Amino acid sequence: MSEAVSRMETKRRASSGARTTSHKVEADGVQVFYREAGEAAAPVVLLLHGFPTSSFMYRELIPLLASDYRVIAPDLPGFGFTEVPAERKYAYTFDQLAHTIDAFTQALKLSRYAIYVFDYGAPTGLRLAMEHPERVTAIVSQNGNAYEEGLGDAWGPIRKYWAQPSAENRDIIRQSVLTAGGTRWQYTHGVANPETIAPESYTLDTALLERPGNKEIQLDLFLDYASNVKLYPKFQEYFRKSKPALLAIWGKNDPFFIPAGAEAFRKDIPTAKVQFLDTGHFALETHVEEIAEAMKEFLRGNGIARASAGSGSAG
Repeated sequence: MSEAVSRMETKRRASSGARTTSHKVEADGVQVFYREAGEAAAPVVLLLHGFPTSSFMYRELIPLLASDYRVIAPDLPGFGFTEVPAERKYAYTFDQLAHTIDAFTQALKLSRYAIYVFDYGAPTGLRLAMEHPERVTAIVSQNGNAYEEGLGDAWGPIRKYWAQPSAENRDIIRQSVLTAGGTRWQYTHGVANPETIAPESYTLDTALLERPGNKEIQLDLFLDYASNVKLYPKFQEYFRKSKPALLAIWGKNDPFFIPAGAEAFRKDIPTAKVQFLDTGHFALETHVEEIAEAMKEFLRGNGIARASAGSGSAG
């Protein structure tokens, strides 16, 4: 079967599945927005997005998986269409993001789920996995880092901010990263044909970043990202102890999370599958069909399929 025909068949199968729907549910005092598709009894795949995007990044992946899985993609607090009431006095830290997503899974009565983690979704999802290893059936890490060697040179200004969290260094991040140009660069850097990137992706992210007060939220999270690096040894201990099934599928031209971070998973999970794609940070924008097929093969190979829906469904 040719590549073009294969992609057409993938899209045909996806189009025959359930339509993606949008919802909100209260969890941890937050109105969590999420997208969902697939049958309620199917094994659950939880998609956790990164900075500066939202569940919108999964708009094409969700229908490709929904014929086989119940796919759920929430917006983290501070992102997308999730609403945090002012009276909640929410602390924007990664510990708190994980706590809210944990409450979200409980609100939806998700007892078992595979996780797809990208960027910020990795430290969020891995906190869940450490807290509830019995719930996580598998991990797909798409440029979701857990090792020091995976941090690329693009972290330089942010590392300086960690070391000296001054107003000056905070403003440097604000002016260099939290801009329309900075967001577009994250989408297009390392992509052979940047014109293939849908402009609505980085345009929506930019618009949501520009909401009153949101840049301060993002700057707080940039500062707190240092807490994730401190947790890397704990994440790695979880890998060694629990040996979760893991697929690292990586845009190899990512300036933030470089290929060494993907290879490093094998140190603690020798059976980890590692696959590289010739693209950048937002690999789904250019390789969604390849990622969907790799995920389905990986999940089926680890017994996570319709036949095992009883162990992977909401319960």
